Amino acid sequence: MAHRQTLPVLPLRGTVIFPGLTQPIAAGRPSTLRAIESALKGDRLVFAVAQRDNTEEPTSDILYSMGVIARIGQIQRGLGGVQLLLQGEQRATALQYSTADGFLSAVIVPAEEMNPQTENDPAFTALQKETRERAAELGERRGLPEEVVHQVLDSVTEPGRFADLVAGYIELPVPEKQGLLETLSVEERLRRVLVHVQRQVGLLEAQEDIKSQVQEELGERQREMYLREQLKTIQKELGDDDSSKEITELRDKLAKLELSKEARAEVERELGRLERAGRESMEAQVIRTYLEWIAELPWNKRSDDQLELKHAEAVLEEDHYGLKDVKDRVLEFLAVRQLRATQLADEVEKTGEVPAARLLTEKDDATPTLAVGEKADRAITDKAEAKSRAMAKGPILLFIGPPGVGKTSIAKSIARSLGREYVRVALGGARDEADIRGHRRTYVGAMPGRIIQGLKQAGTKNPVFLLDEVDKLGTSYQGDPSSALLEVLDPAQNDTFTDHYLGIPFDLSEVIFIATGNFVQNIPGPLLDRMEVVDFAGYTEKEKAEIAKKYLLPRQLEESGLSDKDITFTEEAIMSIVSNYTRESGVRQLERQIGAVSRKLARKIASSEDVKHVVDVEGVRDLLGRPRVHPEHALAESEVGIATGMYYTPMGGDIMFVEASIRRYYGKPDGDGSATVGPNGAVSLILTGQLGDVMKESARAAFTYATNNAAKLGIPRDRLGAIEAHIHVPAGAIPKDGPSAGIAIATALVSEMSDRPVKQDVAMTGEITLRGRVLPIGGLKEKVLGAHRAGIKTIIIPKGNEADIEDVPEEVRKTLEFHPVETLNEVLEIALVPAEPGEQAAPPLEIMGVA
Repeated sequence: MAHRQTLPVLPLRGTVIFPGLTQPIAAGRPSTLRAIESALKGDRLVFAVAQRDNTEEPTSDILYSMGVIARIGQIQRGLGGVQLLLQGEQRATALQYSTADGFLSAVIVPAEEMNPQTENDPAFTALQKETRERAAELGERRGLPEEVVHQVLDSVTEPGRFADLVAGYIELPVPEKQGLLETLSVEERLRRVLVHVQRQVGLLEAQEDIKSQVQEELGERQREMYLREQLKTIQKELGDDDSSKEITELRDKLAKLELSKEARAEVERELGRLERAGRESMEAQVIRTYLEWIAELPWNKRSDDQLELKHAEAVLEEDHYGLKDVKDRVLEFLAVRQLRATQLADEVEKTGEVPAARLLTEKDDATPTLAVGEKADRAITDKAEAKSRAMAKGPILLFIGPPGVGKTSIAKSIARSLGREYVRVALGGARDEADIRGHRRTYVGAMPGRIIQGLKQAGTKNPVFLLDEVDKLGTSYQGDPSSALLEVLDPAQNDTFTDHYLGIPFDLSEVIFIATGNFVQNIPGPLLDRMEVVDFAGYTEKEKAEIAKKYLLPRQLEESGLSDKDITFTEEAIMSIVSNYTRESGVRQLERQIGAVSRKLARKIASSEDVKHVVDVEGVRDLLGRPRVHPEHALAESEVGIATGMYYTPMGGDIMFVEASIRRYYGKPDGDGSATVGPNGAVSLILTGQLGDVMKESARAAFTYATNNAAKLGIPRDRLGAIEAHIHVPAGAIPKDGPSAGIAIATALVSEMSDRPVKQDVAMTGEITLRGRVLPIGGLKEKVLGAHRAGIKTIIIPKGNEADIEDVPEEVRKTLEFHPVETLNEVLEIALVPAEPGEQAAPPLEIMGVA
């Protein structure tokens, strides 16, 4: 019976050691290092056995039962573990594994080989000879010198040891090597080793044949292409040519597209280039990406339009409060297109076709005309296409207005009402023409522009396409993106829009384009000419309160988790948030403040604090703190030298006060650049309050008019001559500019110089000339709303703005008194408190010597 012994176990990952072979091993696991230390203290023997899988902490369950008794030879210690040489001595079988002192031990018994009964048997001798010859051939094919191969093989004569030697050097997976180790029959082990050697020799022969074939095909081509073609040939030999499958699938996708003749020729050309290029080459990747873009674009997919005007009106009313003028314009926009689409669809049904030219460049109130240069022979034979193209034709809407008034959401509602896909592209900050038209494919990382990307995102060729913040486009050395939009927004050209990346025309004529912006002045003229402006004015405080009740409050309560907590806001509380905590034309800041109230309530409820379920004005004050907004209010009483003007900003309208003061001056001017030197060296005009050039010019014009018309304006003589007139607009840290404060400055000056107070409830706006004419201004609706909020009762406006009063909401018009004027004299008659009887009028100006 074989002698049993207990040895430390050395688990092997990814390798098998055979008897008679010396192999370097790297050991770093703590348990393995302890096993090595235990062996070094004894006779340096270990039981080297392979793991079934590559786990970090081996157990007896994952170790094979047969291994090799190995002796530890040279050992070298390092930071990560040890490097040692293991020399296999004899096969052995583990009878039992156990763990002690932190490492595995095994009770083993040596395994005896089974030699053939007759070693001189001709069949066994032939097997040995064939194995030696094939092993020598394998070594030589691998590039080893012939003398080295024979020296190694001839050093072993015993058949079993020879089989183990060859098994240790051939490349096999661990399970197959373990199988050779466990084959105790020498003859069987030799036969299995011969099979593996012969298989590897055949593989090397096939590789050499492939190599020679590739060399004949490629000749002197560079090494990279040679290697790629070699891989391609190998894939063909194995029947695993994924590249051809991908190309076939791509070709099938492209074949289903309705492409023009020009586009089809380009696609076929690129497909041919892709088939000729190597699968992993950079050129093939670029071509494949290009063709995938072509395949994924909606060349012939469109949404079915819903031609119900009542449905569109219901959607607009459901999504937005107020904006009556805007909704009317949008419904007119849709009504004309729906009627036209129905007409053309009926024509297709009756005649079978509609000339393509009939669908071009139509106006809302005009009959269709034939575009210059359009091919009249093309016809539309599909009802859906005729409807879609007719719906898209016509002016492109440009929504202009301050932030937060609903420009973007109106566009989304239009898409919903039509049943079309909605795509939004933010153009704010775009400074490169390639953002619109794409990059040419010669550039690394080239990609299509935002228009083509948006159509891919929509998945249809007739979406509602929103070009957001079109007034924020920039220019740089890389081109002008606003110029690139000219073709996109021109119905006579965009049916052949060519993106630089695609290089083939794409039809944008079925897309409904809508643009938005805050300042129409920032949009280039040629681009603005292609669009029809729809003005979005700011909301009144009453409209904001209604929007808060219907839309903002329910949404914020739901987002804060309070929708089921029975929280309600009083109307006074909502109005308090509108007037005391927000100052804007839109409702974004209002929604943020309502959200702040909701979050604070949610925190109190989550903390189990007592909360009033009805939020009133006091509750808003407690939750939001002191009011953040302090708008101007009308003066408590009429004062001399203070006039109330009106101004407009993108955040809304408001009032401002213009103050004037005069005094006789006996010294020299300061020369600070803000005063005009009059006769006799006296300073005649000082302007303060960070006024812009336009306001300074208005002030000088007003001062000239007041001094030149002093007699009829009732200005006493002691208020003329060597005087200093100081005009100041409060809030000196805020820059101010614009012509519309002209009559307010003139009124304040005349009031101060004639010592007549300005009525406290009168506000005015208008530009003034040297002759006292009052010229029209812009932004009247916002200015009037701001004055109404401030408590003004009487509004003086230029006669040229009389028609703009209709833009003011009716509930505001009813509470105000409007006075359209043409001259400054009319302004003064309305704004100034009448003079007391017996006041001395000024003498003729030539006596004063006033310039």
